[in-house]
Amino acid sequence: MILAGDVGGTKCNLALFAEKKGKLTTVFKQRFASKEFASFDLIVKEFSRQAAAHLKNDKIIAAGFGVAGPVIDNHVRATNLPWVVDARILAQEVATDKIVLMNDLGATGHSIEHLEPSEFVVLNPGKPEPGGTRALIAAGTGLGQSFLVWDGARYRIAPSEGGHADYAPHTDQQIELLRFMRRRYPQVSWELILSGRGFRTLHEFLAPTVKHPSFEDPDSDPAPEITRLGLAKSCPVCVETLDLWTAIYGAEAGNLALKVLALGGVYVAGGIAVKIIEKIKDGKFFTAFQDKWKFEAMMQNIPVSVVLNESAPLLGAAYEALAATRS
Repeated sequence: MILAGDVGGTKCNLALFAEKKGKLTTVFKQRFASKEFASFDLIVKEFSRQAAAHLKNDKIIAAGFGVAGPVIDNHVRATNLPWVVDARILAQEVATDKIVLMNDLGATGHSIEHLEPSEFVVLNPGKPEPGGTRALIAAGTGLGQSFLVWDGARYRIAPSEGGHADYAPHTDQQIELLRFMRRRYPQVSWELILSGRGFRTLHEFLAPTVKHPSFEDPDSDPAPEITRLGLAKSCPVCVETLDLWTAIYGAEAGNLALKVLALGGVYVAGGIAVKIIEKIKDGKFFTAFQDKWKFEAMMQNIPVSVVLNESAPLLGAAYEALAATRS
């Protein structure tokens, strides 16, 4: 059996996979609220208890975990949680020395070759260059970025913390947004906008006097309400918020494509894109993506797809753990 985990600031998904002829199938899967646990190894302990009946006489031979944060010396200090995920502690908990830690976007990247065509929405077919570098961007609780480089036999993941780089406005309105946010934060990063929390920030920037019920509850996340009203076109400010957020997302995806020369394609992952997929498909995202002045023609040739399978990081982490058993 292979154990895999997708470790995020909001939720942790863990699953057991069985392998047959190199293909993995899910045996048991469970979701945990991250903030209900003091450390990730406690989640692994609870999952192991629940999964015991599914293991039967099998044992876990390897485990892979995609974690939202940089992997340094085989441990990760989680970006949006007060956790340190350490491979040595997990090895003791899982009883295997085959522990693979990777950035959560790296885990998504490893899944791409194993997903079905139906698990993608193509925003731009482009003209992919064989063996060309691929880029990944994923907005959710935070903003993940990564890229994949062909080594002659397979794609290798290069992690990144580009979501924490300085936000760069593209229009006069976005310049005013930067000024607005600088009054709130010592540094304005892409992640402050391109994450769930960004929807309320943009809404307050566009119309500070317009409120919704979720704004009044300190324990509530306004993003679902804003996106729902925006998609339904029942609140003009929410519509404008969704438009602005989507355009900024497309622009930063284009920036990443330029930085790594992603001629093999750009993949948009993360929970938000799936939830607002009709908005992502309406053209505003790709218009901002390809609006790069002298490089517009090149950008139009870059394939852009949305990953619909929200379990992609789990799958990628599992396949990397399986690869570790063969090394």
